[in-house]
Parts: sequence; C-alpha cells; structure tokens
Amino acid sequence: ICDVRGYYMQEGEKIPMKGELTYRGISMEKIAESFLSENRFGYEETAYLILFGKLPDAQELDEFNAILSRYRVLPNRFTEDVILTNPSPDIMNKLSRAILTLYSYDPTPEPCGLAHELEQALRLIARCPVIVAHAYAAKRHYFDNESLYLHRPQDGLSLAENFLYSIRHDTKFTPEEARILDLALVVHAEHGGGNNSTFSCRVLSSSGTDVYSAIAAAVGSLKGPRHGGANMKVMEMFNYMRRDVTDLEDEDAVKDYLRRQLRKEVGDHSGLIYGMGHAIYTLSDPRALLLKKQAKILAEKKGMLKEYELIERVERLTPQLFEETTGKHKVMCANVDMYSGFIYKMLGIPQELYPPLFAMARIVGWCAHRIEEVYNPNKIVRPAYKVVSPKAEYVPLQER
Repeated sequence: ICDVRGYYMQEGEKIPMKGELTYRGISMEKIAESFLSENRFGYEETAYLILFGKLPDAQELDEFNAILSRYRVLPNRFTEDVILTNPSPDIMNKLSRAILTLYSYDPTPEPCGLAHELEQALRLIARCPVIVAHAYAAKRHYFDNESLYLHRPQDGLSLAENFLYSIRHDTKFTPEEARILDLALVVHAEHGGGNNSTFSCRVLSSSGTDVYSAIAAAVGSLKGPRHGGANMKVMEMFNYMRRDVTDLEDEDAVKDYLRRQLRKEVGDHSGLIYGMGHAIYTLSDPRALLLKKQAKILAEKKGMLKEYELIERVERLTPQLFEETTGKHKVMCANVDMYSGFIYKMLGIPQELYPPLFAMARIVGWCAHRIEEVYNPNKIVRPAYKVVSPKAEYVPLQER
C-alpha cells in the first residue's frame, strides 16, 4: 500500500538517503506535483489510488467524487442525537465515539464481503470530516460558550473545501486556502503499516471485528500526543520561544535558546526540538519538503513570513547544535510536523483540530490496510513478549 524509505543498509550500516514515500508504488511527490501544476484538488484521487491500487481515469474520478458527495450526509438526526446530546471537550474522543455509534446505523455492520467493506470505507471517508466539523461546533458551543454554527456539506466541493466551509462561521474560504489544505491531507493520507494507529487498526481487524471498532481504535491511538499531536507540540515549542527570546531574528539568541532546550532547561523540559528528526527519514522527509514550499508561498500572502523564517532557522540550526550539545552525531531533517501546524495556523484552524485533521486524512490508509488484513489469508496478530517477573510461591492468607 505504501513504502517509506529514508536509508539503505550497506554491510550492516545504515546509509542516509533522500526520503522517499510511495503510494501503491507511485511517488507521493509526483502525485502532488501533478495536481498542483494542474491547479486541481488531489486528495480524492489519492484516496482512490490507496483504496483500489490504481489511478482513476477522469470518469472514474468523477464517479468517485459523486459517491463521496452522496455519502457525506450523516444518518437522520445523527448530529442531534449523537454529537449535540453528548458533546466532548476533546474532538478526537467525540470522533472515536461517533464512529463506534455508526455501527448502530448500519443494517449490516459486521464483515460480510469485500464489496460491502469498500462501501463502509467510502462512507467513513466521506463522513469523518462532517463529524469532526459538527463535533468542533458542539465543543465551541457547550464548552467555550460560543454560538452554535452547523453547516451542511455542499455538493460539488472537494473534501478540503467542504471542511473549510463547515468550520468557518461565514463559510468563506479562498481557492488557495483549500488547495494547501488539500495538499496537507494528501501527505498525511498513508504512511505504511508500522505506525501506531495503522498497526492498531490491523491488530483489531485481524481478530475479525467490525470496521467501526477497528477505525475507532486507530483514532484512539492517533489521539495520543506522541502520535497525532506532534504538530501541536511544534507550535507549543515556538510559543515558548516567542515568550522567552527577545529578538527571534537574532541567530545567536535562537542558538542559545535551542541549546538550553536540548539541555532540558526551557520549553517543556523534554530536551526535544519538536519537528526535527524521524524514525525512518534521514536526509529529508518528502512530506515536509512539499509543505515547506507551499507554506512559504502562503506566508508571504498572509504577512507571516517572519514566522516562516523562524521555523526555517530552527530547521537549519538544529542538527549542528544537537551534535555540539549532546556529543552525538545524528543525521536529521525536518519532519512533516514542522510545517503542517504552521500551515493550519495560517488557515485559522485552531490547534484542537490538528489531530482530527490527521485522522480525516489517514482514514483512507487505515481502511486500505484493514481490507488487506481481513480479505487475504491471515492470522490474528499477537505481540511477542517476554515475562520478566520471577517465580514465587503462593502464601496462604493467614501467613501473609
């Protein structure tokens, strides 16, 4: 489904290389460059590729878009009975519960064949952004004392356009804003079976359980700050820098702050520079490169170029400062989280929606992995583990 490459092995040694990400064997960068150059949206095309294993022709893509548009409509009174009646201060929590509740609205919720599984997947892909938008509206109304705005998804709009339409009170957005959000959804759509949320989906699917349980588990995994909340930590880090560094254009002052952060003296005292480094990518993260280029263009138009330059400065300085401060050499690059949060900020999207946006994009990858797990010869996934507790004798209660 997806291949992630950031190094190769030579005589038992990891050799850094330019990062590569492929969807069904096709370079994600080339997919993105194609729809960007043609000034069209790419998430729906990417979703089709990930689900069906081939690129759609024009007619297939039109039919696919029409199906998603039709499936965006939530079941009758779902918003009132499920989202508004039981709102949550955490949108990921509400999304997980709403997906589980969709089981009750499906006349055939249990696995019963590939065709039905694909239909369920398409409904979830289409409905997830609507659930997120309505859960966000409910959260703002019931927990933030704001007015309640609920917008129905519009026919003829892409997933990215509909999401911006749904979360903004005035429903207004520019084509450029929608296209950069669309790109962010494309680069987050899939990243192999080894990440925590996708593996969670596959583990549950291997047991034979229903799609709603498996996808809700993936959402629960992504909710964790070590996974889906990473770009929030990046934005938090830069907020600390703005508070503690007088002149963020002074490179020496930024260097000093980053050294102190690596020594766990400032920020959240973790010793981490968020947005830098990746478990697989070494010389570059192709997702970050794409978002960085578009982020600069949008920053110039939004009057936020100084913030962009600060992020770029941190990206440039971190590898050398890491080696100087820790005494360890590590080839590292900016990862996707370094620029995704900044893009969402420029789009006026609040931080509480960052993980749900990740889930909206990644749900297509989860569904593709689930289908592969369920409809191929498989066994239940069980972890390998080692017991480390010593043997002990039972002591009768009166002798304890």
